[in-house]
Amino acid sequence: MREALAKAAFELFLERGFERTTVDDIVARAGVGRRSFFRYFPSKEDVVFPDHEGCLAEMTRFLEARAAGGVSEDPVDTVCDAARIVMRMYAAKPDFSVQRYRLTREVPGLRTYELSVVRRYERTLANHLRAHCADDADGALRAEVIASAVVAAHNNALRSWLRSGGEGDAEAAADHALGLVREVWGGAPSGRGAARAAAPHHVDVSAGVGAGGEGEEVVIMVARKGTPVWRVVQGIEAALGGS
Repeated sequence: MREALAKAAFELFLERGFERTTVDDIVARAGVGRRSFFRYFPSKEDVVFPDHEGCLAEMTRFLEARAAGGVSEDPVDTVCDAARIVMRMYAAKPDFSVQRYRLTREVPGLRTYELSVVRRYERTLANHLRAHCADDADGALRAEVIASAVVAAHNNALRSWLRSGGEGDAEAAADHALGLVREVWGGAPSGRGAARAAAPHHVDVSAGVGAGGEGEEVVIMVARKGTPVWRVVQGIEAALGGS
């Protein structure tokens, strides 16, 4: 019934527009009563996002299972895997997902509603991370920042895929985007990957006279493997600025 109502609603939204479609129109198209509609959807806006409640529940179960498993793993990897659940939901119905994306671009109220849904995903991820960062200084802040980064990376890949009309491998695009988050924040079960990314990484920079010519200065960069590129560039800039 939920899918039948969503299907009827989208047919009408495409034919008449969102604002000109009423709940009565939707139930008439679906062949059910108003009571049936409100049993599944609190409002007309909710029918545009019929799959998010189930996806949020699946994500929550996934995170709870990981937390209860007692396996020592990088929590950043875990929340990135959880974000992939959302991408799989979109990729499972590409036509519907693209139609919804176009509809939300046209109706400001739906965009606002969508942002509230995104925030619920973000809070779910942050809650999981917060438990792993409890002993860290700024642990709560770190959890919020990492969760925001995961959502931003996921949504960037998702929007690119939706703008393409659902062409290409959506999950591969998500993996690439989330890989950037893991590169910066991941790498430690305690959630201290971000601290290492922000630390100097024992980067030693020295400037000396090169063999290319008299008085010519050469910057020699020594960095630990895995040091973020931005940190290497920062070290070089600091050396050049002080020369």
